[in-house]
Amino acid sequence: MPERIKILGVPLDLVDMKGALVTADNLINGSANSNCVLAVNPEKIIALHQDEWLLDFFRKAALLIPDGIGAVWAARTLSGAKVGRVPGADLMQNLCALAAKKGYKVFFYGAKEEVSAGAVDILEQRYPGLEVVGRRNGFVQPTEMDALVNQINASGAQILFIALGSPRQEKWVAQYGVRLQVKLIQGIGGTLDTITGHVKRAPEFWQRFNLEWFYRLINEPKRITRQIKLPVFSLMVIKQKFFSR
Repeated sequence: MPERIKILGVPLDLVDMKGALVTADNLINGSANSNCVLAVNPEKIIALHQDEWLLDFFRKAALLIPDGIGAVWAARTLSGAKVGRVPGADLMQNLCALAAKKGYKVFFYGAKEEVSAGAVDILEQRYPGLEVVGRRNGFVQPTEMDALVNQINASGAQILFIALGSPRQEKWVAQYGVRLQVKLIQGIGGTLDTITGHVKRAPEFWQRFNLEWFYRLINEPKRITRQIKLPVFSLMVIKQKFFSR
């Protein structure tokens, strides 16, 4: 397992994309079920300080990936380790490629019906051999949850992708994960929306220079209220670096 550090009390694994995939593959082939993969970024780190339950859930996750460039910067600043950005959306698609190669079965839960169906079609075309053994949209009623858990288990899936958004997807795993027989669970938020084009992701140029956050800000000005937290995050990291024992 990768080395784990804490950024402002929030755990993060020192991995790059290759390391994250190796770790995920090991978890799939391990004895434990419901190993959870969660994304860590500055916005989420700050939010976790206001939600003790969610912070505790993150601490128990099997793999915590540095999703944003801010998390990468903080990890490098605090540990000096060579850690790479691991966007959750990219990891999810790389896991689909891994599943197609190694014969792992995949189940999708979440998103709107047309988004879920469209994303599965795209992924099956993109990764020949990918075996999607089931999917459900994100509008399952509470009275149907037992049936959903049974459906996932009966499918024989080793990987479960949950597209409910945070913290809803984490709360779902906390409640039902103990009953699941899947090996790996990744919360993927709105990834299926970007795959289908319902939400436009930053072009590759912006991603290459770690400016995806800026592209989203330009296209979604209302995100400014979230982005202004970044300077506060930076100062808190510097304080931890130089003034914490």
